[in-house]
Amino acid sequence: MHTDQVVRTFTDFYRERGHQLITGGTLLPPPSDPVLFTTSGMHPLTPYLLGRPHPQGRRLVNLQRCLRTTDLDEVGDPTHLTVFEMLGSWSLGDYGHSQSLRWGYELLRDGFGIPGERLYVTVFGGDDQVGPDHHSLRTWRQLGVPVEPTGEDNWWSNGPAGPCGPDSEIFVWTGGPGIPPQGTPTTDPRWVEIWNHVHMRYLRREDGTLQPLRQPGIDTGMGLERLVTVLQERDSVYETDLLEPWTRTVPSLWHLDDEPSLRLVCDHLRSAVVVLGDGVRPSNTGRGYVLRRLIRRLLTTLRREDPSRTLADLPEEPVGHTLDHFRQSAGSGPVREQLLDEERRFTLLLERGRRVVSRPEFRRPLTDEDYRYLHDTHGLPRDLVAGLLTTG
Repeated sequence: MHTDQVVRTFTDFYRERGHQLITGGTLLPPPSDPVLFTTSGMHPLTPYLLGRPHPQGRRLVNLQRCLRTTDLDEVGDPTHLTVFEMLGSWSLGDYGHSQSLRWGYELLRDGFGIPGERLYVTVFGGDDQVGPDHHSLRTWRQLGVPVEPTGEDNWWSNGPAGPCGPDSEIFVWTGGPGIPPQGTPTTDPRWVEIWNHVHMRYLRREDGTLQPLRQPGIDTGMGLERLVTVLQERDSVYETDLLEPWTRTVPSLWHLDDEPSLRLVCDHLRSAVVVLGDGVRPSNTGRGYVLRRLIRRLLTTLRREDPSRTLADLPEEPVGHTLDHFRQSAGSGPVREQLLDEERRFTLLLERGRRVVSRPEFRRPLTDEDYRYLHDTHGLPRDLVAGLLTTG
């Protein structure tokens, strides 16, 4: 399945079952939300999961654009991306968890064509506050899907306080052609998690105690990129049609010695385009600093072997492909100019930084106080100073 077909299959399935399609097209949360970027599909729906009526009803479905900085150091492996999308469905006090699980199984089997024998599920096995999730265990057994009870890995929470509850994590066997499923999700990494169904039953207070929600709900989330990787039978998200324009273009422009570096450059370029497309501009604070950090990380990686490399070589085609996919109207030309402008600023900062760190007083191991001085006085971030000291 092409990515667009995957999205249509998911949203059409739920719309046929009474779900209203809601907007999830921006990385920017509402002005009242203190977070910099939306980090999950359920994040904007937290007030409604807690009981507030949603203007579009009690059954919802969407594709939510997300950004996470907590996984930046993982970018470069086969699965992690900075900007990604989440397919989600919700019941706000409407149907129960068993119905959600049955629909999920139907969609995976009949909508996406995943054979039932390639599925495995884990459910919450209980802890000192809440007993085992017998209801979900019974539902999966009735559906004929093998199921494994686990501990805290099958308890979902929105941080240390907030809505939470037991979940069912659905895994797909990715062992390859001719290799039958074996082991369980906790014993064999070839079982890849693709979908999470949370029975939102509790509110965790600041003191750690649980209070039953007046309106229990259902929150499901499935990473689009991971699902596409499985359906297209690829070994990494970078081999799917979503990333293909970048993984085809970048190696033809700049040779990078190792695959993690190539993936980082592709990811950070693509992510920077999406953030720019949502109207964010590079700065030294807030969202703008996240964008600036992404661009500088990719430039640092790109220039590690050849300082003359420049984003001026980047054609508009992959930029336009990403803007089109994320339904952004910024235009590939203006976005590309923003990238080039930030590259010019970074080049000037590097030149100034080299002059500063070459002073005699910095020809020794630097202390935390030195790094603070270089940042506060000269605007040189710690990771940039470390790179300058390494490269001389």
